[in-house]
Amino acid sequence: MKRRVLAMALCAVLLAACLPLQARAVDLNAPGKSALLMEMETGTVLYEKNAHEPLAPASVTKVMTMLLIMEAIDSGKIGWDDTVTASETAAAKGGSQIYLKVGETMSVADMVKSIAVSSANDCACAMAEHLCGSESAFVDQMNARAKELGMNDTHFVNCTGLDDGENASAHRTSAYDIAIMSRELMKNHPDIQKFTTIWMDSVRGGVFGLSNTNKLIRFYAGATGLKTGFTSGAGYCLSATAQREGLSLIAVVMGCATSSERFSACKSMLDYGFANFAMVTPAPEGTATVPVVLGAAPEVTAVPGQSPALLIDKAQKNSITTQITLEEQVTAPVSAGQRLGTLTIRAGEQILRQIPMVAEQPVERLTYLQLFLFALRKLSMGA
Repeated sequence: MKRRVLAMALCAVLLAACLPLQARAVDLNAPGKSALLMEMETGTVLYEKNAHEPLAPASVTKVMTMLLIMEAIDSGKIGWDDTVTASETAAAKGGSQIYLKVGETMSVADMVKSIAVSSANDCACAMAEHLCGSESAFVDQMNARAKELGMNDTHFVNCTGLDDGENASAHRTSAYDIAIMSRELMKNHPDIQKFTTIWMDSVRGGVFGLSNTNKLIRFYAGATGLKTGFTSGAGYCLSATAQREGLSLIAVVMGCATSSERFSACKSMLDYGFANFAMVTPAPEGTATVPVVLGAAPEVTAVPGQSPALLIDKAQKNSITTQITLEEQVTAPVSAGQRLGTLTIRAGEQILRQIPMVAEQPVERLTYLQLFLFALRKLSMGA
């Protein structure tokens, strides 16, 4: 069939998947042993330094702990109001904690709040046992989930990130893998932000105060999370997330010498990302339709078959054009999602993305009676 072309020059772009941006050869002089900046929607890496080096992550480990908890909540396996009982093992956890007593009970919501805000190791262990019966069984799930997500630099030995136990030296992940699990948590389980954005709060009916270990929550505009970490073996680590003007970023740093250094490093990466990149999702102007032959409706609306946002370099904003190529007509029946054409997005002469244009709704074929009446009406009009 012949095709027709609708060409539109826009200051911003139509719906599409991701622009093939790559990590720039820019030196942000990020401190620490490794660092990475990732755009959350598309997973595009915007900056990296030793991003795949396996290192000790300290309590940034709890990003995976929180991810498994949120998956259990969102699947209905557990609920926010469920009661969790602290075991002797959980109560004995050292490091950051809220000092659970053996046999003490607390809601899942307060457990997650304590983990997200105060990095409570005792609550992390209690939740692991609540979900899987033991921390070791939970760690098996952590490693299985890491494999599913493509975290190839990762091996967990506990749910807290503490440098304890004979296998502590095997507890490793990378800046890239931390960004991967941070993206999965924040993008697909946004309810976690009810806790990761808390600056100060309390549990136990207001008796025990919580203060966020992530200082960017208070001091960085648009901060949404996520998790700090420190042990003598790991140094100071941070996975920091922030959103401005529809652009969501993840900045990860590992092995910093001081706490202030990790916050400064992530702030610099986030500043760089917000200054140089943009996420655009403008709606198309007008309506793209295709005539339907022998259809119960005379035409069908064509829409983009994929609707993720498009990540662009801010310098390209005014050079983006889009072109929609549609079938001249289609014959009924038409199914919802049936391909009707192609949306091509360019920056100058470079094709950035091509995605299908598909039928927004189904169109049934006229019945024999309807066809007869239609033909009769045509004849009478011709007479």
